[in-house]
Amino acid sequence: MSDLTAKNLKSALWDTLNELREGKRQPAEADAVSTQAREILRTVNTQLRISQISQRNVSSDVINFSEG
Repeated sequence: MSDLTAKNLKSALWDTLNELREGKRQPAEADAVSTQAREILRTVNTQLRISQISQRNVSSDVINFSEG
């Protein structure tokens, strides 16, 4: 299993969309994948806002996610 990065997340979402279009994945499965992706992005966004509000450096896990 590869690391969770923005690039890998984007790739997984595109793969899911293409599989849905090809009939290889059920709509409920694709919806579950997109829901998890939204939650991951909300979490990262929350971490960024907390860093900004508290005037702290952005954590390394957020940087690794975005640049990884």
